[in-house]
Amino acid sequence: MAELKIKSPESCRWDAAALGEIMLRLDPEDGRIHTARHFRVWEGGGEYNVVRGLRRCFGLRGTHVTALVDNPVGRLVEDFMLTGGVDVSHIKWVADDGAGRSARNGLNFTERGFGVRGAVGCSDRGHTAISQLKPGDIDWKRLFKDEGVRWLHCGGIFCALGEKTPDVALEAFEVAKEHGTVVSYDLNFRPSLWKSLGGSKRAVEVNRRVAKLVDVMIGNEEDFTAALGFEVKGVDHNLTELDPGNFKAMIEKVVKEYPNFKVVATTLRGVKSAGVNDWGAVCWANGKFHEATQRKGLEIYDRVGGGDSFASGLAYGFLSGQGAQMAVEYGAAHGALAMTTPGDTTMATKSEVEKLVKGGGARVQR
Repeated sequence: MAELKIKSPESCRWDAAALGEIMLRLDPEDGRIHTARHFRVWEGGGEYNVVRGLRRCFGLRGTHVTALVDNPVGRLVEDFMLTGGVDVSHIKWVADDGAGRSARNGLNFTERGFGVRGAVGCSDRGHTAISQLKPGDIDWKRLFKDEGVRWLHCGGIFCALGEKTPDVALEAFEVAKEHGTVVSYDLNFRPSLWKSLGGSKRAVEVNRRVAKLVDVMIGNEEDFTAALGFEVKGVDHNLTELDPGNFKAMIEKVVKEYPNFKVVATTLRGVKSAGVNDWGAVCWANGKFHEATQRKGLEIYDRVGGGDSFASGLAYGFLSGQGAQMAVEYGAAHGALAMTTPGDTTMATKSEVEKLVKGGGARVQR
């Protein structure tokens, strides 16, 4: 089995880079989107949340590749990125036409859910600047050759944004691989994004092309079937109880078809209510399975971004040389902590993650 080979920190300017859209998240807090009279504003994006977590929680050096319209909304997104410590030198700025007819910045309205009412997301991201990216728009050699990157993260959300975004991802992955950068990819299947592009069938077609250049594949119980086309008898996609054994047969089938995968990881979630989930994770690496500590009855404040924080914790475990078992433990702990605070992005600290990994609880700290 091929092992994950990661370049040294000294050889690269960046520990991690991500490629994807960053939207403004408008949050009605305890209310509903359709009755709100005010919103709290955050930034967020499936790929961005990962590199921001690596920077803000784990202290690594991160940059993000995206495209934004150069207007006050785009500059607000940039300001959020700067607050999170993420480098902004790889943003492609698009001229503002004054009305957003040619390109615009994306918005994401999100309500948290409570009890029997699940969380709801309503995105407004058509014709965004990044959805119009095409091959040749980004200087990948500058990023991967001249500056150097240890780990690149992207995902199925980016690839679902436009007709050419899968080609942009493939272009990035090819240059990254040429220069020894580890490539991770979160399938992150979103039916609403693929709906007008051909649905699950198109998602499978795109992701199977992309998967051939991926080292670390991440997904949940739905992603591997709806977004990668694998179906294994006995896997329950409406889990109420955590059973890691259900996914081992699927992962074994996946890595047999894609021998380039060096790591495959999945989160496990048993949904009791919007605010109470069972939470766990499984990681396959070097031919062995590694299971994170299961957390039953995990109380959730805001579940959005939990999977992204899992991905950043997983990446940190490998980037810090601690191996697969610690990587999946860091991922599961970081994801659990991220869901205890509002917004897409993590507010956890490295010491809090390490405490939870070691079995620490919620006793007051003074």
